[in-house]
Amino acid sequence: MAEYITTIGLEIHAQIRTASKMFDNCSADYAKSNPNTRVSVVSMGFPGSLPVTNRRAVELAAVTGLALNCGVNHHSVFARKSYPYPDLPKGYQITQYEEPLCSDGWIEIMDDNDNPKRIGIERLHIEEDTGRLLHAGDNSSLIDYNRSGVPLMEIVTRPDITSPEEAKRCFQKIRQILTWIDVNSGNMDEGALRCDANVSVRLRDQANFGAKVEIKNINSFRFVERALTYEIQRQIGALEAGDTIIQETRGWNETLNKTVSQRTKEFADDYRYFPEPDIPPLLFDDAWVEARRAELPELPDAHRARFESAYELSCQDADLLTGERAVADYYETAVEAVRAVGASAKEAANWILGELFRLINDDGVSSDQMAVRMPPQHIATVIDLVAKGTITRTVAKQVFEESYRNGIDPARIVADKGLTQISDTDALATLAREILASDNAAKAVAEYRKGKTSAIQFLIGQMMKAIGYDITRMDMVDKRYD
Repeated sequence: MAEYITTIGLEIHAQIRTASKMFDNCSADYAKSNPNTRVSVVSMGFPGSLPVTNRRAVELAAVTGLALNCGVNHHSVFARKSYPYPDLPKGYQITQYEEPLCSDGWIEIMDDNDNPKRIGIERLHIEEDTGRLLHAGDNSSLIDYNRSGVPLMEIVTRPDITSPEEAKRCFQKIRQILTWIDVNSGNMDEGALRCDANVSVRLRDQANFGAKVEIKNINSFRFVERALTYEIQRQIGALEAGDTIIQETRGWNETLNKTVSQRTKEFADDYRYFPEPDIPPLLFDDAWVEARRAELPELPDAHRARFESAYELSCQDADLLTGERAVADYYETAVEAVRAVGASAKEAANWILGELFRLINDDGVSSDQMAVRMPPQHIATVIDLVAKGTITRTVAKQVFEESYRNGIDPARIVADKGLTQISDTDALATLAREILASDNAAKAVAEYRKGKTSAIQFLIGQMMKAIGYDITRMDMVDKRYD
């Protein structure tokens, strides 16, 4: 088979977290509302209704552009994009076209060879979201207009992506930034974040790009990768068979695990863009842009680099701890707590990435609930108890989990359950002799003397019972001797 080059660009649609919609004061909190209860004359496009721009939505979009290393354009214009879809009540969408809010940015991801790679951001523009079509089993469709008019950003990458894996990483990175600066919920199940992927293939020695196919409304990282993988193979297979790839829009069918044709791809002229006559141009000076820049927190990449240098973490650990801002903030609070008891930041990272991540993943607890379930001071207490020899690390894991589940201070758990480690070797030796001489241990002792070394696990279990350790979860205890 001939060698082909893949070219991919993403269009990411992200709702902006504001209380009201983009062009009127109707509530934007639509997700859990009854259908068609978050609507207004503006969002429904009633004749004579006039849009009024949501100032905070514009500010947050500009903050996002700066976080994506874009420039904020000092002159920006809204436009009408005309297309007759039933989920668009006005028959056109208020968006931006020739003069977007932000342009010429970039993000950095790791390429398929694990090397840093910049993906260009062509533009970020503001628009209003559409309604939602709900398809019934009898081939009818219903429309819920609650989402209509919700503030939306469209982030368009340059065609710098060369594989489905890179596309997934790019989508993940943009989501990380959006949620980090709190401009978007990141909730793809509810449609707050969606992705369209443009993909084409061409022979390696072919200068011109192949025909571009757009895959619409992909709502998970896994589906981005799977949809693109399928579509690339479909296009290569068609070209190998001598067919022509047409520019079209396709949808990802997760049941069939394939893309399906939806319509021939429109061109810009088909949308009949023209300046929105009811909204004046947006004009910004340098002071306004700098005020938006001042709203930016330390971003994920800078956070990760600081964690590596200041806390002596590995790149992998720092990456895990900066995946979400809530986790990064929790870790920094935990570092302060463990340093107060003389422990290291690395020790705090080990307990968070190990025991705490295991527990919250098993329970399906969100990262912003970590501090409620396991206050950082409790991690410091567990570490301190181990460092002082009060408890062993094995017992510490049990104490950690009980503290997580019940919210009880680890020191109190140790005291109430008598889990303090016995360090008097003479006392331990006397206790061991008593256990070995007991009738209960006779069988294990006899088998051990015959060479069955595994029998000693039962004796260890008896010793742990005698000194008050909770062994109910100890796999090492051989129950056959009970």
